[in-house]
Amino acid sequence: MSERDVFEYALLRVVPRVERGECFNAGVLVYCRAKSFVAVRTHLDESKLRALDPEADVAGVRAALRAVECVCAGGKAAGQAARDDAGRRFRWLIAPRSTVVQPGPVHTGLTADPEAETQRLLELLVR
Repeated sequence: MSERDVFEYALLRVVPRVERGECFNAGVLVYCRAKSFVAVRTHLDESKLRALDPEADVAGVRAALRAVECVCAGGKAAGQAARDDAGRRFRWLIAPRSTVVQPGPVHTGLTADPEAETQRLLELLVR
């Protein structure tokens, strides 16, 4: 059995009308300190979005999800987080906020392959 490391993850939730509190999962953020790994995978189900808010700004929600992807990836597209390490970017992305795209609570687990874990969680909890 290969060595497994602790990882943390949080779901990205779409809350089309914040005042109503209704939401659905549209992505997963994964962080593994031992591997200096942080990644996000997203999938926007437009039918769920329209069911909760027929007037929802689909392009705006997609842009918010892309912004999370950019910060997660680091580099120039990350803006002020460009020079932050993987852990700082993860912590910034999971900070509570009252916007259309919100992070859920952080959970932990063990994995030998954080990249594969990210895809597994996307399929299990988002799609």
